[in-house]
Amino acid sequence: MKRFTLYLTVLVAGGMLYACQPIQEEAPISLTDIDPALEANVRALGFGTTGMQRVAGGYVVENDIFLDEHQLSNAKQMQLTRVGNEEQYRTTNLVTSLPRTITVSLAAGLPSGYAQALDIAVGRYNAEKLQVKFTRVSSGGTIQFVAAPSGSTYLASAGFPSGGNPYNQVRVNTSYLTATSDATKLNNYASIFAHEMGHCIGFRHTDYMNRAYSCGGSAVNEGASSVGAILIPGTPSTADANSWMLACIGSTTNRPFNANDKIALNYLY
Repeated sequence: MKRFTLYLTVLVAGGMLYACQPIQEEAPISLTDIDPALEANVRALGFGTTGMQRVAGGYVVENDIFLDEHQLSNAKQMQLTRVGNEEQYRTTNLVTSLPRTITVSLAAGLPSGYAQALDIAVGRYNAEKLQVKFTRVSSGGTIQFVAAPSGSTYLASAGFPSGGNPYNQVRVNTSYLTATSDATKLNNYASIFAHEMGHCIGFRHTDYMNRAYSCGGSAVNEGASSVGAILIPGTPSTADANSWMLACIGSTTNRPFNANDKIALNYLY
């Protein structure tokens, strides 16, 4: 099966992303063009700089993670840890004030099939009876799905919680995720949407330590030694097939929560 880098990178994958108003994005930058101090801050936060891309207000790293200027400027003050190998991971930032309902909305003009796919994603979370519940609203959601700027070279991106609140935007590349009523595609889109929502509430990639597991190619560790990727107890110490938080996904793949995903979700929420 053809694999796609889920969430950012060159348009060779299927995914989502974050942010709201139309902006002009810049192309990925070479490591030789990154200021050493900036690169050090990115690594201090526990993220790799390969394929790093400059966007409005910050940078996108690891194919779908947005880091804003504030995070980068305060990286050295953050206490981050990493343990484990191929398990479910969370960040040091989670959604608090539980139980709570998080609203999600679609920006006007997005393909009609997105509503169906987002409803499927919301249903998957709510079926787990978590302390975090999602509901779709017509506009102004706590998490807003919006279109990526025309010509974007990434597919998707979302950030992590801040101040106990979920990250507020998922930016979607409509050039790849087009209008559809096909059930296979809708489930694929729902898996992508649920993945980005997972980032918004604090989850990192399941194959964080070796992206080759889901993406193919050479082994790639997404971060450095001290990172915000904390093993969730009860999840496996070996590779976890079909997890909703794997870094890459096939163009027709459906990834509802597997047994270990459910353990991770219920442990945190």
